[in-house]
Amino acid sequence: MNQKKTAFVTKELMLRAVKDSFVKLAPKTQLRNPVMFLVYVSAVLTTALYVCSLFGVADARPGFILAVAVILWFTVLFADFAEAIAEGRGKAQADALRAARQDVTANKIPSPDRRDEITRVKSACLRKGDLVLVGVGEQIPADGEVIDGAASVDESAITGESAPVIRESGGDRSAVTGGTTVTSDQLVIRVTSEAGESFLDKMIAMVEGASRKKTPNEIALQILLVALTIIFLLVTVSLYPFSAFSAGQAGMANPTSVTALVALLVCLAPTTIGALLSAIGIAGMSRLNQANVLAMSGRSIEAAGDVDTLLLDKTGTITLGNRQAYELIPVDGTDIHELADAAQLSSLADETPEGRSVVVLAKEQFGLRGRNLGGLHASFIPFTAKTRMSGVDYAGNEIRKGAAEAVRAYVAGQGGAYSKQCEEAVEQIARQGGTPLVVAKNGRVLGVIHLKDIIKQGVREKFADLRKMGIRTVMITGDNPLTASAIAAEAGVDDFLAEATPEGKLQMIRDLQAKGHLVAMTGDGTNDAPALAQADVAVAMNTGTQAAKEAGNMVDLDSSPTKLIDIVRIGKQLLMTRGSLTTFSIANDVAKYFAILPALFMGLYPGLSALNIMGLHSAESAILSAIIYNALIIVALIPLALRGVRYREVPAAKLLSRNLVVYGLGGIIAPFIAIKLIRLQINLHTGLSQRNPGSIFR
Repeated sequence: MNQKKTAFVTKELMLRAVKDSFVKLAPKTQLRNPVMFLVYVSAVLTTALYVCSLFGVADARPGFILAVAVILWFTVLFADFAEAIAEGRGKAQADALRAARQDVTANKIPSPDRRDEITRVKSACLRKGDLVLVGVGEQIPADGEVIDGAASVDESAITGESAPVIRESGGDRSAVTGGTTVTSDQLVIRVTSEAGESFLDKMIAMVEGASRKKTPNEIALQILLVALTIIFLLVTVSLYPFSAFSAGQAGMANPTSVTALVALLVCLAPTTIGALLSAIGIAGMSRLNQANVLAMSGRSIEAAGDVDTLLLDKTGTITLGNRQAYELIPVDGTDIHELADAAQLSSLADETPEGRSVVVLAKEQFGLRGRNLGGLHASFIPFTAKTRMSGVDYAGNEIRKGAAEAVRAYVAGQGGAYSKQCEEAVEQIARQGGTPLVVAKNGRVLGVIHLKDIIKQGVREKFADLRKMGIRTVMITGDNPLTASAIAAEAGVDDFLAEATPEGKLQMIRDLQAKGHLVAMTGDGTNDAPALAQADVAVAMNTGTQAAKEAGNMVDLDSSPTKLIDIVRIGKQLLMTRGSLTTFSIANDVAKYFAILPALFMGLYPGLSALNIMGLHSAESAILSAIIYNALIIVALIPLALRGVRYREVPAAKLLSRNLVVYGLGGIIAPFIAIKLIRLQINLHTGLSQRNPGSIFR
């Protein structure tokens, strides 16, 4: 799934889209888009009119009818092409995923303690609840949950990441996906999905667009477009008897024809956005797929665009995830170099990120490098949850490092006195949101190590950008309120939930939603499932439990908590793209109105010449120029529809005014220029002129 940036359109994708464009000409397919179905019917009607004209039954010149019919067919094909090229990207992804889905032979077992009783069955025959044994080099036959064992699993077929990940029973990393491969050890897996309903099957269906349903916003916009089209249809139909009556009163021939009115209807209807509407939605989902996020519905993408509150875990999202040694604080006159030496010695065998960070701090700030421990005859004391201390014994010396209360008890047991200055340092570190580790040597307190949650680089600026977007950020942490407050202030979040519990998260989401907010959050554990199910946008980590994945409406294949911010941007970009191109499409109608109507009725009403600002002296050239532009603008906007309108982190009012200028005013001006240029090209290549306006159509 992980997609590298490639050329916008490949040769294979282009050929596939061209083929699909013709396949989509089936009436049943066209009927799904009412606006473009009108163009389809218009193309069929003008084609029939041209055939009739060959037999002497014509309301306009045969050449003109043929030209209109051809251009209308191209308009339909261009709309199909836009949708097909958007779908093509998803189909290419789906083909890659199908390659990972194989019907393998599974080792079915009756229970974890009866691994020798293996029954070989096809993966397609597995049912929910079955137990399978998967060894090194074997493909996991179906989605499931590890109930026994721990192993490295290659998930590159799904995520695109080559590095294996650990999957083990219990905890939040027990879920496995069918189609991935075990690269070490053995796993006993309980199947959690029926055949054909696996995560991989859902991925294929979503990226291919087979299960894509129109979103509420998309449906609402389509209703608006249909309503506008009906209005323009009624207006256009009424023009024929009106024109016939006026021409009769003036003793002139009726300047309108069915062909001309059909072309006028197509130009005035919102065909541009009608042609691109489906492509915009498909492309939005494709951009999300390229970010390695699987959306279970288009509704969730749109909701992401409307989100105004983000709930973010502290660990791994706002902070690096591991506390780092920040500074050494000596007490009671202890030399800081003595403290650094003791802290380093006690941490040399500590393989935790915190322990390694102490060694790094001693090296970088005090020049203490590794030393030969063999000569010291050192004995290392590992950290345990019971003692809450670690340390080292060497050459008659004892060094201990650990939680303040644990070291206090150790010092008292050695007959020493706990330092008042140490207590003050510990309290000061806690108020700052840090974690204190006290270091003692031979029953005497030397000082305190300040462990700090390191805020990720650029996080504060990112939250400032979100604030400009009108999005409120809430940090969720299990820390105490004092620590949480300090980290929240440093990170620049708007609010925080300390000592968070599943019930607390759920209640917070409900309270926010009751106030009219749309809430997004991430989660990976079973305890996150209730809150994920309640959130408007719920992003479950791919490494998380099955319960979390089922509760979420999106799955992040990279399992990156920060991905939520990118999801919001993609959602907003989708809504902006749809809104901007709708504005552009409707604004286009103004220019096409001035292009066709004055040229069509100037003979009856000379006063309309004042509105003919493009100087189109022939109704036929005006109509041709307008419908050619109407077709070509669809092709011109396909890249924008697929890539999306660029989103900027600015206030909504400023963003709206900018887009109204670019796509509203631009949508009015652009057609005037383009139609005039097209008309000049028609005249240049056909000899059509004011003196001989109909020569091409004879």
